[in-house]
Amino acid sequence: MINSILMIGIWQIVLIVVIVVLLFGGRKIPELMKGIGQGMKEFKKATKEDDKPENDTKLEKE
Repeated sequence: MINSILMIGIWQIVLIVVIVVLLFGGRKIPELMKGIGQGMKEFKKATKEDDKPENDTKLEKE
């Protein structure tokens, strides 16, 4: 049952794309994708900064 829910066919993808184009319009989609990309970039940058030990950041500041 779970496999049938997770399987997405080509017609479902086409339907989703058509709905997105109708809702946002052709001009807004590139702006939306750019915003999503920048958000992901900032998120990755923030997670990398959190992984650094505190000693490394203290040495960099001095």
